[in-house]
Amino acid sequence: MIGWGDVYRVAAAMAPLYFALGLGYGSVRWWKLFTADHCDAVNRLVVFAAGYRVLAADAVAKLIVVLALAGCAAVRRAKAATRRGGSAPSSYSWCITGFSLAALNNALLVGVPLLDAMYGKWARDIIVQLSVLQAVVWFPLMLIVFEARQAWLEAVVWFGSDVERPAQGENGRKTVATGCAFWAPLLRAVGVKLARNPNVYASLLGVAWSSVANRWHLKMPTIIDGSIAIMSKTGIGMGMFSMGMFIGLQDKFIVCGLGLTALSLVLRFIVAPAATVAGALILGLRGDLLRVTVLQAALPQSVATFVFSREYDMHAGVLSTAIIVSTLASLPVLTAYYLVLGLVI
Repeated sequence: MIGWGDVYRVAAAMAPLYFALGLGYGSVRWWKLFTADHCDAVNRLVVFAAGYRVLAADAVAKLIVVLALAGCAAVRRAKAATRRGGSAPSSYSWCITGFSLAALNNALLVGVPLLDAMYGKWARDIIVQLSVLQAVVWFPLMLIVFEARQAWLEAVVWFGSDVERPAQGENGRKTVATGCAFWAPLLRAVGVKLARNPNVYASLLGVAWSSVANRWHLKMPTIIDGSIAIMSKTGIGMGMFSMGMFIGLQDKFIVCGLGLTALSLVLRFIVAPAATVAGALILGLRGDLLRVTVLQAALPQSVATFVFSREYDMHAGVLSTAIIVSTLASLPVLTAYYLVLGLVI
C-alpha cells in the first residue's frame, strides 16, 4: 500500500524538476530575461549536452560488442588449439565482421530523416553527431584493423608459424622486429586511404568550422551556406538512390546462405540494440533520449562495411546480404521498435 511517505518522496524528487521548469517559463513569459534567439541557444546547449551522453552510450555499447566478440574468439582459439586443426585467423576475421554487423549502421541516410520524423530536430541533430563520430573515429579504426589483419596474413605467408610462436633466440628477435616493421607501412596505408575519403575530411572540416564559429560567433557566408544546404537536401535522396543501384547490381539478394543471413540480422536488429540499451542505462539515459539511442542502433547496415569487406576480401557476401535485407526490412522493424519503446519506456 502506498503511504503518505511514498507520496512525499515522489513529490520531493519531482519538485526540483518543476522548479527548473517554472524558472524557465517565468524567465521568458514574465521577466522577459530571454529572447527567442536566447532560447534557441539554450536548447542547442541542452541537445549538445544530451548528445555527449548518447555518444558515450554508443561508445560503451561498441565496447560491450568488442568484449563479447573477443571472448568468443578466445574460446574458438582455445578449441582450435586442443583440436590442432582449427584456424585462429578465421576467428578474428569473423570478429571483425561481427563488429561491423553489430556496431556500424546507416545513420546518415536512413537515421536522419526517420528519427527527425519520429522525434523532431533534436533527435536529428544527435544522429548527425553519431554519423560524424562514425566517419571520423570508427571507420578509421576499422581501416587500421583491416590493414593490421592484412599485414598479419602477409607475415604468416613470409615467416610461417614463427609469427604465432613466442620469439626464441636470434630468429625470434628477427621475426618480432620484422613484425613491428609492418606498423609503419600499415599506418601509412591507412592515412592514404583516409586522405582519399571525402567523408572523413569533410566531417573533420565540419567539426573544425563548427568549433571556430561557435567560439568566435562567426556565420557562414550566405553563398556557401546555400550551397551546403542544397547538397544536404539532395544528399539523402541521392544516397538512397545509390543504395537502390547497389541492390539492383547484385545478382540475388541473399548470397551467403540463410544461416549467415539470419545471423547478420540478429546481430544488426537484436544484438546491437541490446548492447546499446546496456550502454544507455549505464550512462543513465531515460525517456525519449533512451528511445532515440536504441532506435539508431537498430538502423540498417552501413554500406561502408561492404566496401571494406570487398576491398580486403573478407565476408563480402555476408555484408552485401546484410545491407540489402536490413535496408528492406528496416521500415517494419524500426516501426515495431518505435511502438514497443513507446509502450515500455
